[in-house]
Amino acid sequence: MKILVTGGCGYKGSVLIPLLLKDGHEVTSIDTQWFGNYLPKHQNFTNIKMDIRDIDNIPLEGKEVVIHLANIANDPAVELNPTLSWEVNVLAGQQLIEQSKRLGVKQFIFASSGSVYGVKEELNVTEDLELVPISVYNKTKMVAERVFLSYREDMQVHCIRPATVCGLSPRMRLDVSVNMFTYQALKNSKMTVFGGLQTRPNIHIKDIANIYRHFIANRNIESGCYNAGFENISILDIAKMIQKKVSSEIIISESNDPRSYRQDSTKLLNTGFQPQYSVQSAIDEITEAYRNSNLPDSDNCYTVKWMKTLNL
Repeated sequence: MKILVTGGCGYKGSVLIPLLLKDGHEVTSIDTQWFGNYLPKHQNFTNIKMDIRDIDNIPLEGKEVVIHLANIANDPAVELNPTLSWEVNVLAGQQLIEQSKRLGVKQFIFASSGSVYGVKEELNVTEDLELVPISVYNKTKMVAERVFLSYREDMQVHCIRPATVCGLSPRMRLDVSVNMFTYQALKNSKMTVFGGLQTRPNIHIKDIANIYRHFIANRNIESGCYNAGFENISILDIAKMIQKKVSSEIIISESNDPRSYRQDSTKLLNTGFQPQYSVQSAIDEITEAYRNSNLPDSDNCYTVKWMKTLNL
């Protein structure tokens, strides 16, 4: 199958694309490569350095599937330049799916976010609950979802709402909760937890990659939105899990971040997908990589810090 992946050099794409190639697909990645390029060379892989806003030059001809990962990711990064984020996360996406329709793409998979729900008190946050996004990032994801779903009569459209992703990637991120706390514990023998009672859903990076593969392999799954999070854990409990693995101190500070939400992924599980990894898997593999001196740690592992360096 011929697949276009936008944002293919990112945290998730760097894990996903080698798996797609292993599956026998012909893959093209487009990415600005702001955070580098860690993808392997392969006879069935074309890696293009370009901006998704350069819509007229995106090579969509002959592609059957688009996996749309490209975005300005997370709340603090979006706040650096909200206009850029609306351009990339919404406007460029609308142009991409319009071109996809015109050129006969059969399936469009969008990497949305579980944060589109906002702050929820419900124990089971399902896809039919009202979306009340509380940040610009959340709002861009919600609007993009609605744009993409308006094309569901033209192609299969699957909007995946991932929980907070954790685990190792060649393009490593050390600014997401599990990864960040594990690294703090390993490097400093202490973790700084802001608040701690906020509950967040989590998903291992290999599981989210496998979800995209699952939807490609089962392209006739009904169009719509699908939660993708399997472990709803408080921030403090994540730190305690790490503490059992890595001897370290937990320092609790006040937080002005009210976000506390859970995910119910029954709808996804009912399509036949089964997760294979866990938060504990991520903690274990990051710990092993660090102790073997194989864990990346540079400024480009921190989205906001690196974007400021690039003056974006």
